[in-house]
Amino acid sequence: QVQLVESGGGLVQAGGSLRLSCAASGSIFSITNMGWYRQAPGKQRELVATIISGGSTDYVDSVKGRFTVSMDNAKNTVYLQMNSLKPEDTAVYYCKADLRTSSAPTNFRYWGQGTQVTVSS
Repeated sequence: QVQLVESGGGLVQAGGSLRLSCAASGSIFSITNMGWYRQAPGKQRELVATIISGGSTDYVDSVKGRFTVSMDNAKNTVYLQMNSLKPEDTAVYYCKADLRTSSAPTNFRYWGQGTQVTVSS
């Protein structure tokens, strides 16, 4: 089985920075893409940033210019560098990976456990 383990969340003042990490482990054959979603209380889960294995990235408009997603292919790890954080960035952040395992040709989606990011004003 594949597991995604997240780290890096915490408390930060507005204007500060955090870096989230998400490491995928298991019998991974190939990773199609990895990304980050977030969910604030009472809100729907939204896509924040995504990166494909080739390096192309995409971001939700509200974080463009402030967040950067990157991937270390050798370590099967995706990062989310969050700068100039705002209180509205407060949410649980979930790592997502679309990947193939060594035993199945089909692309499956896996989720991390979530990590809390709280930005104080």
